[in-house]
Amino acid sequence: MAQQVYRSGTSIGANVAESQNAQSDPDFISKLSIALKEADETLYWLKKLHTGDYLTERQFLSMQADNEEIIKLLTSIIKTKKKNMGIL
Repeated sequence: MAQQVYRSGTSIGANVAESQNAQSDPDFISKLSIALKEADETLYWLKKLHTGDYLTERQFLSMQADNEEIIKLLTSIIKTKKKNMGIL
């Protein structure tokens, strides 16, 4: 499970980095949407690690808070871009 957190967690950063060189606004949204899905997956795996007692309560709450902040940021960026494009 820790490997899954590593994979999905690093995928967030990779997709955000790719979005910086997006070929179009829809491509930008697509890359950040993938990053958002990976952030959701990361939260899932963190919960599983916590439930399985692989993370202490303190460790889990810290990582959960960081991950939820990333989710909020990505959601806000995607919504703002869509709004600016007239999609929302």
